[in-house]
Amino acid sequence: MNRKQKIGKIGEEKACSYLKRHGFELLERNYRIRGGEIDIVTKDGDELVFVEVKTRTDQQFGMPAEAVTRSKQRHLIDTARYYIHQKQFYQTAARFDVIEVMIDQTGIFHKVTINHIKNAFMLS
Repeated sequence: MNRKQKIGKIGEEKACSYLKRHGFELLERNYRIRGGEIDIVTKDGDELVFVEVKTRTDQQFGMPAEAVTRSKQRHLIDTARYYIHQKQFYQTAARFDVIEVMIDQTGIFHKVTINHIKNAFMLS
């Protein structure tokens, strides 16, 4: 596993802990189909939530959520549609959230900041 993958894995762990602390029910992690992956599938009350986690150690390339491009959104939407069909969540409201995880690696202790963007984009 390379450095980027390790940082991504840490970000997903932090995002899952955050979601659990805020009352979300985790259903799946790293749900994959050909052509797409959803980092976290969860429920917020009666609503199905597809979560894309973006982790960064600096803002050299912008804020993490900026990496969720239109193309990435289309892949997430297609994968979510397949998930809804496969798991038969036809009558369940759904949304797409992005969780930005910033890891400040300056100093001995790593400071983690989480920004949860609800309804980051729409199923269209």
